[in-house]
Amino acid sequence: WVMKGTPSRIDRELGVIYALWLRDMFRLRSERTRWLGVVLQPALFWLLIGTGMGDLFQFQGAEGWDYRSYFFPGILIMIVLFTTIFATISVIEDRQSGFLQGVLVSPTSRFALVMGKTAAVTTIVLIQAALFLLISPFAGFQFGDINWFYLVVALVLTSCALTFINLSMAWIMDSVAAYHAVMSMVTLPLWFVSGAMYPAPETGWLAVVMKFNPMTYMVRGTRLAMDGPGVEGMSYGVAPTLLVLLLVTLVSAAFAVRVCQR
Repeated sequence: WVMKGTPSRIDRELGVIYALWLRDMFRLRSERTRWLGVVLQPALFWLLIGTGMGDLFQFQGAEGWDYRSYFFPGILIMIVLFTTIFATISVIEDRQSGFLQGVLVSPTSRFALVMGKTAAVTTIVLIQAALFLLISPFAGFQFGDINWFYLVVALVLTSCALTFINLSMAWIMDSVAAYHAVMSMVTLPLWFVSGAMYPAPETGWLAVVMKFNPMTYMVRGTRLAMDGPGVEGMSYGVAPTLLVLLLVTLVSAAFAVRVCQR
């Protein structure tokens, strides 16, 4: 980030955001096996579970749909979830190596630090999601039938929200092992009750949990953008779903900045 004269506050903020983004891009280029792990594992999960369980599930309002088609958007959100978890581990590693302390003493705000990390993780998410979407025709989603604008917006909002949350958790964790344990205990159960694997029941405590689960709207927004089976809450259109995702993103962003003030 090159500039002449004394940089303004905005220039300093943008410089830190760009530097943190570029650093993660270099790290991604040097860790190519990371791409395979994040994309191939969910793809195999989708293929094995989708094929094995396909004949056992019949959804009201989605007769004739293959279970793999229903499961595909949920796996896409799983990729986003795994990517944000693995990418924010570097916050703990950077603190242990001293790099984070160097950033904190620089003349910039914590907001720039949070946004720089989030911009990098979101870029990685979009790259890995694009790789996975190459097999979408095998799940019954033709490229021409997907609303790519809504899909990108849903993925960006989902990535930002999850990155803000995971970054907040990594900020207060002392070790990578503790971070893994907490995130596995919190985020994975939320994914299971998000409608990724099965639609929300009409009544009961599980219906209430899924209704107030932010990840439910992440899966739903992706499914609506991909023109998926109309088995759950299609009365919630794309715009209301994205509005909920935007609200979740803004709240989680404020929470992340607040936590990083520590």
